[in-house]
Amino acid sequence: MPAVYLSHGAPPLADDPVWPGELAAWSAALPRPKAILVVSAHWEEAPLALGATTRVPLVYDFWGFPEHYYKVTYDAPGAPELADSVRKLLRAPGLPVQDVPDRGLDHGAYVPLVEMYPDAGIPVLQISMPTLDPVRLMRIGRRLAPLRDEGVLIIGSGFFTHNLAALRQGGVPAWSAEFDDWGRRALESGDVDALLDFTRTSPAGRLAHPRTEHFAPLFVTMGAADAAGDLGEQKSVIDGFWMGLAKRSVQFG
Repeated sequence: MPAVYLSHGAPPLADDPVWPGELAAWSAALPRPKAILVVSAHWEEAPLALGATTRVPLVYDFWGFPEHYYKVTYDAPGAPELADSVRKLLRAPGLPVQDVPDRGLDHGAYVPLVEMYPDAGIPVLQISMPTLDPVRLMRIGRRLAPLRDEGVLIIGSGFFTHNLAALRQGGVPAWSAEFDDWGRRALESGDVDALLDFTRTSPAGRLAHPRTEHFAPLFVTMGAADAAGDLGEQKSVIDGFWMGLAKRSVQFG
């Protein structure tokens, strides 16, 4: 399986005239996964935590939206076997793993999955980010990489630019367009060092990501994709902007 980083949008993504179709077309072009492992911008917890593996509820981790967004369901089966594999791959000195069995899928996980796999027939496991440090997250991704050979789709779910000031400005802010163009070029050239140090090497990095949690899942994906010290084959599957934010989404492998 490839590894992917996607921009997940907010709950109103479902009402966008274009984006849901882009996600659906992407999943249709992929081999059907045996299971899905999601790392979302919206779950930071240390030590690294594994979410629900039997009944998988949803976490409506947003406020002030119309009521119908809180009635969305996604009854995916749990993935206890995947959880066992993740524990074995990640447990190491200095990298403890914990279980949080009542923690369901947040909107960074289920909002895109509703569009990509609406039948909810694929087992899903969400794990937390125990840190926002890019190097440490990439190491976690490398440990998870063998899952790809077992048919597991590894998804890092964030937003390629994420400064909610864009929602108030209208149009596409210059900082969002500049960062998106820089990120595209850095990915295409496989410039891992620049990506890991993005707050200093990118234009407007701190404007594009005042807090870095929405870019951080990319590093787990990069680690899972990293072979022989490079990122291998990659392509942007979705690009463009949504309410001023770059929705670039990338497939590795």
